Amino acid sequence: MPTPHIHAEKGDFAKVVLMPGDPLRAKWVAENFLHDVKQVNNVRGILGFTGLTANGKKVSVMASGMGQPSIGIYSHELFAEYGVEAIIRIGTAGSYQKHVHLRDIVLAQGSCTDANWAAQYHLDGTFSALASYDLLETAVEEVRKRKLPLNVGNVVASDHFYDFEDGSWKKWARLGALCVEMESYALYCTAAELGKKALSIFTISDSFVEEGILTPEERQLGLKNMVEVAIATAERFSE
Repeated sequence: MPTPHIHAEKGDFAKVVLMPGDPLRAKWVAENFLHDVKQVNNVRGILGFTGLTANGKKVSVMASGMGQPSIGIYSHELFAEYGVEAIIRIGTAGSYQKHVHLRDIVLAQGSCTDANWAAQYHLDGTFSALASYDLLETAVEEVRKRKLPLNVGNVVASDHFYDFEDGSWKKWARLGALCVEMESYALYCTAAELGKKALSIFTISDSFVEEGILTPEERQLGLKNMVEVAIATAERFSE
């Protein structure tokens, strides 16, 4: 039952899908954290895999590409056509706060946006896009178990990587937004619309308030803590 953007059959995907942006990161996760892996998608270079965790739980990992339209397409097709019940985004983000440092993990309790994504719902107001609490609670437990720095709160899903107005990020930071990325709002909205579960977990790869940046190689391969938290969370909701 291929969709316009995913060439897979019914049953190829697990109930829980981990979703990085980068196809090569999806491949790295599958090769290093799963076994008995089967590639289930490669349309447009968007790699998808399904395998078993070390504890024998079936989990999938597939790339989303960059931006909210892209993750909106893939999350919708996974939820609506492949029986996926939960998507956990595993991505990188830029810190807006001095206490959120390079390589820290951020759990996105809520997502703000500068995009017009929610206009399609014709609401008489502004939709607050939230993570699924049971996924979030589980991820918090897993972060604490590993004694990692815990950052939970609002993030910003921006449509602009290069912002025309220099310093505009400070408006979000003043309201407590922890970091910026480009996909979580659309994911949370799509999950809410379809009655599914979603969570976004980020590793801080750069910062607006301190020097330093992770290299492309570090972003692709150096995200072990985040992936372990995501897999442990996924296992609690997998078959």
